[in-house]
Amino acid sequence: MNTRFILLNTSHAGNVGAAARAMKTMGFSDLVLVAPRWANVLRREETIQRASGALDVLENARIVETLDEAIDGMGYLCATAMTPRDFGPPTSTPREHLPGLAATAQNVAFLFGSERFGMRNEDVYRCHVALSIPTNPGFGSLNLGAALQLVAYEWRMALGGYAVQAAAPEAVPADAQALAGMLEHWERALVDIEYLDPAVPKKLMPRLNQLFNRAQPTVEEIHILRGVAKAMSQAAKKPKL
Repeated sequence: MNTRFILLNTSHAGNVGAAARAMKTMGFSDLVLVAPRWANVLRREETIQRASGALDVLENARIVETLDEAIDGMGYLCATAMTPRDFGPPTSTPREHLPGLAATAQNVAFLFGSERFGMRNEDVYRCHVALSIPTNPGFGSLNLGAALQLVAYEWRMALGGYAVQAAAPEAVPADAQALAGMLEHWERALVDIEYLDPAVPKKLMPRLNQLFNRAQPTVEEIHILRGVAKAMSQAAKKPKL
């Protein structure tokens, strides 16, 4: 399955860069521009700045003169339109329509019209569906880059999505030997600070053993606990003034 994003008659260079950035964040790279206002739009400074690092998408993008060239090899065409067209394809939200489309494994193209006029009726009529993003009825205007980002996100989710990455690497739990060594260290330190009487230890150490078994400390946490034990012993051995 191949996914293509097609921008029709784009007039603002910054929106091309924003589109490239939106595509890359969702893992897509096939961008085609049909008769943009600027022939050198892919190299304009504003385009590159708004791409924010998605330069590979811009480098691989193509500029063509006609929609026929842009949709070559695509099996399913999705228009993006705020207003349903008479005699046009059925209108649906991306979230309603895209999961079923993802299951068909077809090559899919998403078409976006110009910033000023949207998509022409004749271009919408060629599509299998018109995707409409639910917005505030009183203010439904969406920037081209924002609209593409929303559609790209919904399409990625329909394809299975990406796992959320953890903020930090998963901690490694300490093994039984490391835990036993830490407890021995703590036992000496507790004796040094006269909290534990070795002649009458009662069940202090077995209880601490159970506590740390439940806590399942990591290797890093064992190092911290050993550091605390070392500091307790050093403090206990300092001469009292």
